[in-house]
Amino acid sequence: MARYTGPKSKIARKLGEAIYGEDKVLTKKNYPPGQHGANKRRKLSEYGTQLREKQKAKYTYGVLERQFRNLFKKAAAKKGVTGEVLLQMLEARLDNVVYRLGIAPTRAAARQLVLHRHITVDGQVVNIASYSVVPGQIVAVREKSKSLEVIQDSLSGFNHAKYPWIEWDESIKGGKLLNNPQRDEIPENIKEQLIVELYSK
Repeated sequence: MARYTGPKSKIARKLGEAIYGEDKVLTKKNYPPGQHGANKRRKLSEYGTQLREKQKAKYTYGVLERQFRNLFKKAAAKKGVTGEVLLQMLEARLDNVVYRLGIAPTRAAARQLVLHRHITVDGQVVNIASYSVVPGQIVAVREKSKSLEVIQDSLSGFNHAKYPWIEWDESIKGGKLLNNPQRDEIPENIKEQLIVELYSK
């Protein structure tokens, strides 16, 4: 399945944010990559600002262009504020829910756990990272995979109370999606209205 496999620090420097987590390179070189990156940042046009916000959302959630465009079309067809619905749909992706549950330290690691058949939804193994989890469904670690070191390390000390839309159950090493999160509950620094404006042109 296609995904971005290029240098993550370069993307973080380009966007000016540590979207993949703590980044030593970004701390040392807090300017865009390339020959002229250290020069003063050029002021972005309105289109450039909107495009950057879309790129930030894509890279944050690990979604490629066509997938993202299709998600936006589905979000636009639903009731509610399109930008907020879009973020809710991104949050409902199985790899993201696994990440939010603390089962994996990053979304990329969560995606790998899903693809390698370590994750179940309502007791059935699901190996599709883009699978959309709906409220009421239970996402958990497969019984045979509970002893994996990467999962145990990730869960160690993880604060499950920070995402109120997910209910954690230690006995099954998993949790139930209670509801779709409200915009103020989603911690990502994404200005979704700019994405809506970009696609509305």
